[in-house]
Amino acid sequence: MDEEEMFRRIREEFTDNFDEELEMELGDFSEEDRSDQTEAGGATDFRRLYFRELHRHQVELVKLQDWVIATGEKIVVVFEGRDSAGKGGAISRFTQRLNPRVCRVAALPAPNDREKTQWYFQRYVAHLPAAGEIVLFDRSWYNRAGVEKVMGFCTKAEYKEFFRSVPEFEKMLVRSGIRVIKYWFSIQDDEQRFRFAGRIHDPLKRWKLSPMDLESRRRWEDYTKAKEIMLEKTHIPEAPWWVVPADNKKRARLNCISHFLDQIPYDEVAQEGVNLPPREHYPDYHRNPVPDHMFVPQKY
Repeated sequence: MDEEEMFRRIREEFTDNFDEELEMELGDFSEEDRSDQTEAGGATDFRRLYFRELHRHQVELVKLQDWVIATGEKIVVVFEGRDSAGKGGAISRFTQRLNPRVCRVAALPAPNDREKTQWYFQRYVAHLPAAGEIVLFDRSWYNRAGVEKVMGFCTKAEYKEFFRSVPEFEKMLVRSGIRVIKYWFSIQDDEQRFRFAGRIHDPLKRWKLSPMDLESRRRWEDYTKAKEIMLEKTHIPEAPWWVVPADNKKRARLNCISHFLDQIPYDEVAQEGVNLPPREHYPDYHRNPVPDHMFVPQKY
């Protein structure tokens, strides 16, 4: 990919990001309204398909949420992948319409000095779901198999012990009644280079590019080898890995959410009718005016 092509794609990405920010608003339009927003043809056709399918899948996620609450189900979804693979964007679309008290995201920072002395899985256990909850791990205990291994943040003994322990840890979770679903978001070398370049040139995304990300770019092949070992040693029947081709972010989101819905045997839960009660009126109630200086300036 030459520089001219790189900047052309970056400009397209800027435009596309505005569309992403409009997703919630588009969901409030009628189908007729949405169909009039773009002209037919090429990318706009897929954009329309993407919004329609995303909305349809999110309706199903709400139904699944109701089923999880009704049955007391416990679900863990692990999102792993290289830096800029699209994990965060997919997680955002998972949770966009859901109740954060039911479906929450666990994105743990680097362990502090005390946590470094704990049992390796201990700080993750605190975030596991109770009955009626879904937890999405934006990176997980698999940090040890990836960044910690490649960057030398763990010893050879700790790395070896991880692979002895993690299958038993996940089997224990499954035996306790927790569903464990693991996704690896896979992107190609050129695609990561493009996305990193986009972060460099987009002031709204530059904060996402850390020194660790830049180092991971340099060590692409080391990460590839670590990923291959991880998938081989931790792909178990109780908690298999599922690879999501993610060079196209929108397709990856739709495919991942669709696959997730297929993994859970949920049924639509009958909802009781809701009647809005009449508001009570008190003849002696008088509303006090709000002082003008308390109002937010009406610039728009």
